[in-house]
Amino acid sequence: MKIVVIGHGVQGRKRLRIADTDAVGIVDPVAAGANWRDIAEVPLDLYDAAAVCTPDAAKPKILRYLLGHGKHVMVEKPLQVADAGELRELEALAQANGAVCYTAYNHRFEPHFVRMRDLVQSGRLGKIYRCRMFYGNGTARLVRDSAWRDTGAGVVPDLGSHLLDTARFWFGDIGEAFRLASVDCFENRAPDHAVIIGGAQLPALELEMTLLSWRNHFTCDVFAEHGSAHIESLCKWGPATFTVRRRVLPSGTPPTESVTLTEADPTWVLEYEHFKGLIASRARTDLSGDLWLHRVLDGLSAEAQARTGAR
Repeated sequence: MKIVVIGHGVQGRKRLRIADTDAVGIVDPVAAGANWRDIAEVPLDLYDAAAVCTPDAAKPKILRYLLGHGKHVMVEKPLQVADAGELRELEALAQANGAVCYTAYNHRFEPHFVRMRDLVQSGRLGKIYRCRMFYGNGTARLVRDSAWRDTGAGVVPDLGSHLLDTARFWFGDIGEAFRLASVDCFENRAPDHAVIIGGAQLPALELEMTLLSWRNHFTCDVFAEHGSAHIESLCKWGPATFTVRRRVLPSGTPPTESVTLTEADPTWVLEYEHFKGLIASRARTDLSGDLWLHRVLDGLSAEAQARTGAR
């Protein structure tokens, strides 16, 4: 497979490194090292697929061009569009031209995230009562200095998209009844700290995200009928630990199993191989997850901007 990387920012450089010899060049309107300024300049017979790592506003037009020419696409999350009709149009375009359109959520390939999904689906925990996640970056100043990132609902679609997708990855259907328990602009023009609550059905969800965690960190606690499960950190910020505690009745010290990983972030390579696997298997493009996330984030983003006055 031959792939072009569109957008040579932080994510684009990661995708380029992982693609290695598959990459035939970079498309970027301003980056000094780019081979082309616009995707339309790239000869169609030179590539089979593209990694789209551009700002959100540019994605729909680029995807229409690529999918219209039967090119496979891996696009950075979230796939935000003006309305749901655009997502349906992109899905239909991909299906009509036999192209894979895959939205990249690399945390699904985090080893402990996979362990959590498998544990939940095994039924060992019984009924899942509650899940609490915290995702913190210390990037407030970098975002504030960006020409496009410190706008709109800020951290809500940025990190909130990861947490919402993760909850769906672990628990399946989690409905659409979410609200903001809090949202703040402490240092930035757009929200830099927020807490999302979902409680219309089990598990009850509490998702906290911030750009003000000066040590990047992730934690998760899942409380259930037969015990609990916990994640401390990600591989990229490791060591990362996964802990399962088995409930003792009526009460007592629970038997505990724990796995700690100290390794480089494996998610980028695993996700790229997954993308190539989708292409090899001629997977049919399904953007239903993106449509769900669009509906949820659209409401939460509008609420965040209304409450903070962000533009």
